[in-house]
Amino acid sequence: MFRSNVLVCGGTGCTSSNSEKIIEKLKEEISAKGLDQEVNVVRTGCFGLCALGPIMIVYPEGAFYSRVTPEDVPEIVEEHLLKGRIVRRLLYKETVVDESTTKSLNETTFYAKQMRVALRNCGVINPEQIDEYIALDGYQAVGKILTEKIPPQQVIQTMLDSGLRGRGGAGFPTGLKWKFAAANDADQKYVCCNADEGDPGAFMDRSILEGDPHSVIEAMTIAGYAIGATQGYIYIRAEYPIAVHRLQIAINQAREYGLLGKNIFDSGFDFDLEIRLGAGAFVCGEETALMTSIEGKRGEPRCRPPFPALKGLFQKPTVLNNVETYANIPQIFLKGPQWFRSIGTEKSAGTKVFALGGKINNTGLVEVPMGTTLREVVEEIGGGIPGGHKFKAAQTGGPSGGCIPASLIDTPIDYDSLIAIGSMMGSGGLIVMDEDNCMVDIAKFYLEFIVDESCGKCSPCRIGTKRLLDLLTKITEGNGEPEDLDTIEELCHHIKQSALCGLGQTAPNPVLSTLTHFREEFEAHIYEKRCPAGVCKALIQYIVDPTKCKGCTRCAQGCPTGAISGAVRAPHIINQSKCIKCGACMDHCRFDAIYKQ
Repeated sequence: MFRSNVLVCGGTGCTSSNSEKIIEKLKEEISAKGLDQEVNVVRTGCFGLCALGPIMIVYPEGAFYSRVTPEDVPEIVEEHLLKGRIVRRLLYKETVVDESTTKSLNETTFYAKQMRVALRNCGVINPEQIDEYIALDGYQAVGKILTEKIPPQQVIQTMLDSGLRGRGGAGFPTGLKWKFAAANDADQKYVCCNADEGDPGAFMDRSILEGDPHSVIEAMTIAGYAIGATQGYIYIRAEYPIAVHRLQIAINQAREYGLLGKNIFDSGFDFDLEIRLGAGAFVCGEETALMTSIEGKRGEPRCRPPFPALKGLFQKPTVLNNVETYANIPQIFLKGPQWFRSIGTEKSAGTKVFALGGKINNTGLVEVPMGTTLREVVEEIGGGIPGGHKFKAAQTGGPSGGCIPASLIDTPIDYDSLIAIGSMMGSGGLIVMDEDNCMVDIAKFYLEFIVDESCGKCSPCRIGTKRLLDLLTKITEGNGEPEDLDTIEELCHHIKQSALCGLGQTAPNPVLSTLTHFREEFEAHIYEKRCPAGVCKALIQYIVDPTKCKGCTRCAQGCPTGAISGAVRAPHIINQSKCIKCGACMDHCRFDAIYKQ
């Protein structure tokens, strides 16, 4: 028994901020103090509050250390682990009540309104130790199903009763998908996992695989039993090296324990898993393109029907769900479908994980019940907008989603509510924007991503999105014409109606939603040749305020084109015909005398 457990975040974010060096230093210092048999160092998955990383939590005290550096480790070991005195300067400020009292992490604003189901073990266990997963009821769900010989139809009915909908974006009922696949006879069936998370700013699935890979393995085994499949594939992008490494360790451990492979739990049921690495193509997040890629072919979508439940991987009946969907399933079988159904809303049961990023204080991983309002996520959990700025919009669903304006900040976050306002759930990326963001530029950014990632198989996506991008570029460069807005809308609707796959059909969403909710910004770019947010370079001017300018000449010295003139100690002037809008003058000015308009 250890008297202290030191949990250090080993997620990608904290790893990039030297958490591995912190772990090495911890072990070195603990050994030097002779505490090897008393203190246990645990590398966990993501805690969620990425803005404060690297994170370290020491139990049993529950001391939450934030922004820890390797240089802080000797003090933590000496003072806290050896002498029992918490290093208060390193504590997350919100956990400090007074000189002698701290509060639980679950009581802080970031965690208080969260409900962790898919993320239940992330930041709690060592993902590379199967025994720790088992200690927290791991593999009990599949064990109960197989040892009690619960009929596959009953397993599927449990999924239907739970109301779980696919967390990959479309929100299709998971139980219904399993039912369709089970009904189709074949000599071989497959279970696949979509871990090809490609949305800008999204890292939900990545974090689950880094922090709790066994939950996905267990759920896929249950799915295999339910539909009659003996083989599964996890398709994960090669850019996730930590997730790939831990997932492979988990698969090997599960095989060693007899939880994968032949005759699992002596039930006569066989099921095994393999990893397939993706090369980072966004289109391979689409189910048919993913399966085509697993087959070793170019990742391009297929026409549907037939749907994967009839002809999927290798033309055999296949179930495909994403990582987060699978992560919920063991808990559904342990706690019952009605428990899961009781969370969230009537049509959107359970919780949803979001990668909260952009102009927000508390960036990180958030899991909340469906129906939680955007305001609660942004203002309470997210801690509001930095620098006293105002919330302007939130982008949900990535390149397939849309922008939600400040006027709709009280919208409940669930499948149907988001679709009703022109956005969508997507996989769970949630990018927050303030008044310094130009919405035309945001629409252009997502369209650039789509154009770059389009597989090119169908003309609406290959040509249509490029034409859309040309029109948006034209507007941001100050050459837009009033009729361009009508052309954009018409083109968006054509693409939505005729593109081959779901990604192409949803590609216009960011453009349509911004045009709907922020049309005045598009019109300012076209009619006034002005970017209200001061983002589009071609439409901004740098102006010297003569009342503030001291004539120090620093701006003129820093200007690469010699566009600034004026005598020493006299107000300066910027020649707009020479100005290249680089902003160097503003950066050099010490008197806030230069502004954008």
